[in-house]
Amino acid sequence: MSESTPHAADESQTRGRDRVQLIGIGGMALAKWSLVLVAIAAGAVVLGWIVAELWVILLPVLLAVVVSTVLWPTTRMMTKRGVPPALAAAATLLFFVAIVAGVVALIVPAVVDQVPELTDKATDGINQVQDWVQGPPVNLQEEQIEGFVDTIVAKIQESGSAIASGVFSGVSTASSLIITALLVVVLSFFFIKDGPRFLPWLHSISGGRAGRHIEAVLTRMWDTLGGFIRTQALVSLIDAVFIGAGLLILGVPLAPVLAIITFFGGFIPFVGAFVAGALAVLIALVANGFTTALIVLGIIIAVQQIEGNVLQPVLQSRSMKLHAVVVLLAVTAGGSLFGIVGAFLAVPTAAVAAVLLRYINEQIDARAVDGVSPEAAQETGPDPDPDGLMKDDDPSAKRTED
Repeated sequence: MSESTPHAADESQTRGRDRVQLIGIGGMALAKWSLVLVAIAAGAVVLGWIVAELWVILLPVLLAVVVSTVLWPTTRMMTKRGVPPALAAAATLLFFVAIVAGVVALIVPAVVDQVPELTDKATDGINQVQDWVQGPPVNLQEEQIEGFVDTIVAKIQESGSAIASGVFSGVSTASSLIITALLVVVLSFFFIKDGPRFLPWLHSISGGRAGRHIEAVLTRMWDTLGGFIRTQALVSLIDAVFIGAGLLILGVPLAPVLAIITFFGGFIPFVGAFVAGALAVLIALVANGFTTALIVLGIIIAVQQIEGNVLQPVLQSRSMKLHAVVVLLAVTAGGSLFGIVGAFLAVPTAAVAAVLLRYINEQIDARAVDGVSPEAAQETGPDPDPDGLMKDDDPSAKRTED
């Protein structure tokens, strides 16, 4: 009995020391990861500042990459048939510019011709809404409506200086848009002409090991981005054709313009489709009445359901799909930071970032010792290739080299 008592006391002291040590280890780990997270957040802030400062340069490059992913298959097909790369790139790019110019030429005259009529009908619609809100069940008084209108007018007058500055800076904004468009065209030409030589050059200056990883991940990013953009273009085209046909049959004004807006809105998931659909319903309501607007709403909902449940799963592989929450957050963040251009580029950026994360995860899995405890891994000795950059351990690099 006397012998067991000191032994129990020693076990209690050992357990106490082990608990203190464990708490200390946990605290140090928490402090270390807290510092890591702070460093990552600081790096993200610095990176965001650099992007904002260089946005004038980065924007044409990003738009040119997006355009190049769409035009590259045609250029590649022409070069395989013996057409010189410069001629193939120039022909493809000129065809693309002609299509864009034709779309603009289609939109502007239609808007200019029908805006006065829509303005008159919009005024009649506002008067109808005003008569409706003055009756049951809303029963708003005319003084309340006038107060609401006066509040809106006051807000507009308060921001008059900002509006005036925006008007006076219109010339510089227009010139900036022209310069950006010209840069996009020139960069797209060089990207699709010299694109196949870029990765080997980057591989050569990056070294053997790092070059293989860079080449592999950039190849995946290019394939993912190209597939995403082309699929979105096809899905948006189908939406625009069916919705535009419905608007034409119903006699809604500006039907071709609304169809084109629907096409471009398809590149901004959720938000673009909602805005384009709401605009179509609003114009149908003002120009054709409540019944036509309700039919237009039904057509838009039906087309969107077909797109989400049939077209997207069939045309877009699951490896390129992002969760709806990620897409919505990316569009919101891009739109709040860089406007409509940011909302357009948000989903391609998120898709490319997902490719990078998947590649890093694959490399981590390739380095990990599955099914072996840390103690057993230590007993086996040091890793002969601690960086995990050996060719035999990089299946993606094998695929790239093949």
